Amino acid sequence: MSKKFRFIPFLIIVACLLVIAFRYLTHVNIPILEPAGEIALKERNLMFFALILSLIVVIPVFSATIFFAWKYRESNVEAKYSPEMDHGPVIEATWWLIPSAIILVLSIVTWNSSYALSPYKPIASKNPQMTIQVIALDWKWLFIYPQQDIATVNYIQIPENTPVEFEITSDAPMNSFWVPQLGGQIYAMPGMSTELNLIANKIGTYSGSSANISGEGFAGMTFSVKSSSNTDFSNWVQSVRNTNEPLTTTSYNSLSQPSQNNPPFSYGYAQQGLYNAIVTKYNSPDSQSGNYTPIEHGDSQMEGMSM
Repeated sequence: MSKKFRFIPFLIIVACLLVIAFRYLTHVNIPILEPAGEIALKERNLMFFALILSLIVVIPVFSATIFFAWKYRESNVEAKYSPEMDHGPVIEATWWLIPSAIILVLSIVTWNSSYALSPYKPIASKNPQMTIQVIALDWKWLFIYPQQDIATVNYIQIPENTPVEFEITSDAPMNSFWVPQLGGQIYAMPGMSTELNLIANKIGTYSGSSANISGEGFAGMTFSVKSSSNTDFSNWVQSVRNTNEPLTTTSYNSLSQPSQNNPPFSYGYAQQGLYNAIVTKYNSPDSQSGNYTPIEHGDSQMEGMSM
């Protein structure tokens, strides 16, 4: 094979790999690349932007590596030996200025997006915001709707195009709440209430999961998020109220015991103040001093709450 055709097999292999990768990405379901909400869309676009900027450095560097390895191979006696080539002003300017410019652009984008996509920042919308309180348990998710006075386990239903403020805590080991098609994850920690604002701009059902390994039942700690019309959401809330038992201190105490692969179910009423009681029970003086003694679920703090 003549010299000018030596690269043809290599180019064919690269082209085949690119075709295979393209076919795979267009047929496989990758949730973070299929956003269904405003926040997830902005986060995906930010990842693509960072990827494209990175390729400006990655592609030339790997291409040069392959080129130099081929050109200066031992068998190529015609290659000119140029030990001072890397000290030229053009070369030096190229590999200092281009990466510096990329880092500068990424710094500005990161600064702006950190504020624009803050999980605590409310989402602007013509529809009123709703609140869902999230409690990570072993190994299930409890969702309390304080405005609707209902609760669900491993299932969320929300109206389309409605901003949702998730208040998140844990009554078990630290965990992480994540719905990839709606936005990024945020941690759930005992004794602390974190926040995540999301919105679903499409009707559909989206998968959620734990994004932090939390023990034996971690793999089954999944849930579904259904985005529906306002009418369907209202009908669903009414049906939950009419057909399910209430979530009280006693039922919560039973629910909080470790269990795995729990099917979704609902509570027709959620005891007022339950979320706050779960957060504050870890802030006792004993826990501050290092002699941590958790308050029991059935203590007077919860039992004194109104039904």
